[in-house]
Amino acid sequence: MTQEASHTTTADPGVVVGEDGLARPAWAAVDPLLRDYYDSEWGMRVTDERGVFERVSLEGFQAGLSWATILRKRPAFRAAFDDFDPDVIAAYTETDVERLMGDAGIVRNRQKIQAAITNARATIRLREDMGLARLVWSFRPETTPRPRTFAEIPTKSAESLALSKELRRRGFAFVGPTTMFALMEAIGIVDTHLLDSHRRGSSGVWTS
Repeated sequence: MTQEASHTTTADPGVVVGEDGLARPAWAAVDPLLRDYYDSEWGMRVTDERGVFERVSLEGFQAGLSWATILRKRPAFRAAFDDFDPDVIAAYTETDVERLMGDAGIVRNRQKIQAAITNARATIRLREDMGLARLVWSFRPETTPRPRTFAEIPTKSAESLALSKELRRRGFAFVGPTTMFALMEAIGIVDTHLLDSHRRGSSGVWTS
């Protein structure tokens, strides 16, 4: 997920303490859907193939849009894309593409839909090597960012650039370095929770 812009139009506040007494970044402090996602899911370790594939797919659909839009549509995405089962999606035909283009519950972008199918087929090919999840996690850096404010959070890294290049070499699409950094944040490969957030270190991958 590319993190949401700060809700403040003045100085970057860092964390915002909610009515529950918990400190969160501004993007997760107002919208209940984003707050719940931040508190329970974002940044937690994901290491299974289907889980990583789903997030690669949704990050690709998110490009150019807000994550809140994708999160609200996620149930419809899961229904439309057979719960992001790579084996099923890899067998999609042009009939399925047209079905998806007619589904108002998802993002109806032909290139992104076709990329999801392309990526499902690439995911299956990767099983002959290390598999998608292991490949993605092999780009975990030696250190993780330690931001105190939203402005200090990077949007890409040397590792996300390298991951992007490797996935493209493996036949994936819509996996640019910014999108891949967002993926790395979402599944715990890096921890970009603000230092004062109640979620810092919650994945167990990084302890500080």
